[in-house]
Amino acid sequence: MRLRLSDFDAVTFDVYGTLIDWEPSIIAFLGAWAGRHGVSAPGKDLLMAFDRARADIQKERPAHLYPDILRRCFERVSREFSIAIDVEERERFAATPHAWPAYADSQVGLKALQAKAKVGALSNIDNASLASSCIKLGFSFDVVVTAERVGAYKPDWPHFHTGIADFAALGIPRQRILHIGQSLRADVTPANRLGLPCAWINRPGRLLGLSGEGAAEAKPDLTVSSLVELVAALTGAPADIT
Repeated sequence: MRLRLSDFDAVTFDVYGTLIDWEPSIIAFLGAWAGRHGVSAPGKDLLMAFDRARADIQKERPAHLYPDILRRCFERVSREFSIAIDVEERERFAATPHAWPAYADSQVGLKALQAKAKVGALSNIDNASLASSCIKLGFSFDVVVTAERVGAYKPDWPHFHTGIADFAALGIPRQRILHIGQSLRADVTPANRLGLPCAWINRPGRLLGLSGEGAAEAKPDLTVSSLVELVAALTGAPADIT
């Protein structure tokens, strides 16, 4: 199946990991925190401990707002590495989404796509954190679906159902929507199960969302390593980030 942007009227994006480069910031925070407590652990081990905790906690209902997800993750990682829970550091970790940077290609890629289609965000985040990220992206989405809005987290389906309904209200049917994400677990697999065409941005060196429940089943219709590559594949004209 060759994906062409002309076959779609809307594209929906996962945000964190796909457009916002959060992993280095998470590793740096947890690495510095562990070091202050005399724990020497590889960054990958800290990141995967966070990912396991995040996947479990996001299944809890009623759903927690994302800052509270981060607090609970911090507490679990603290226990896993036998570090006493430091409330001040836990609160600093809960606020880190406001500082996570955008990938260098995100803004130009999003604007290139928005010139030809509506662009939506389906994000496992709270509204305030996403607002900060949109400032870093320098971009306004046409449709925004957050975990705070739907009271659930992907790979559960409320994000997708709500996004489909929002675009239907704009006259765009579900078969004209393309979903794009970095997470196999939270984006590609549920899109597969819902029958939505999807593209996987497999960012080099990034790990979150590539393992865990359902990840091995993921079958993207297109795999690229950057948003610039995605735009080129969909339109035949690469987005220039220089």
